Amino acid sequence: MSDEALRQAAEWVAAAEALLVTAGAGMGVDSGMPDFRGDEGFWRAYPPFAKLGLSFVELADPRWFDDDPELAWGFYGHRYNMYVNTEPHEGFAILRRWGDRARHGAFVFTSNVDGHFQKAGFSPERIVEIHGTIHHLQCLKSCGYGTFPAAPWLPAGVEVDEATMRARPPLPSCPGCGELARPNVLMFGDWGWEPTMTARQQERLRAWLRGVGHDRVVIVELGAGTGVPTVRRMGEGAASSRGAKLIRVNVREPEVPPGQLGLAVGALQALRAIDARLGG
Repeated sequence: MSDEALRQAAEWVAAAEALLVTAGAGMGVDSGMPDFRGDEGFWRAYPPFAKLGLSFVELADPRWFDDDPELAWGFYGHRYNMYVNTEPHEGFAILRRWGDRARHGAFVFTSNVDGHFQKAGFSPERIVEIHGTIHHLQCLKSCGYGTFPAAPWLPAGVEVDEATMRARPPLPSCPGCGELARPNVLMFGDWGWEPTMTARQQERLRAWLRGVGHDRVVIVELGAGTGVPTVRRMGEGAASSRGAKLIRVNVREPEVPPGQLGLAVGALQALRAIDARLGG
């Protein structure tokens, strides 16, 4: 990060009347989350899946809940346990402070399913989880019960044999019909995902942006890559349509459209450095 880039980023944040935080998987790395980028990174975090030759993309497929429920819940159950037991890093608190200074506050748009923005104190009413959340479940058979919170059904988490990464029964079930439940997470090739919660979140974001009007919006994008470009496209689209400023923080892919700012560092390092310029 150059001094000039930090100075520019701090000026934009200081002048923001509304803060739009957009975040991908890179936001969680500084909290101690595994980096799943590429098969090797995933297999380092989960050696049993390396032995099976199963990649992240292959495991994040809803078919496993039909074909091998214990394998499916071993993968998602381990992640659920990890997200519940991991604390969000300091960068979340920095973003909250920046949002508190802005007249319209902050809104979050994230592809992360870990629930860490809520855990860090952001209002659930101002978060879009565009790929769903692991903290809610849905019926695998789509019986019509809808989504429901995971915590009451998983008070002690999911019991997973870490030698095999298979979940031990009983597996989570739908309170409506008793069939197997699955996370309310958008998987690859997923035609059964229940999008109602996310659709409501998106409508609240649209309403917030209408309320912001033509006031100055600054978009802070953290750890969102091009592999699944949902977050990057949303931020770039908002910046283009609203004349907003975009600060992209990405170690490997910091490139930005003309007039915007890219920082090739990790999320926490960038947030601390900008915050120091703001006197935080």
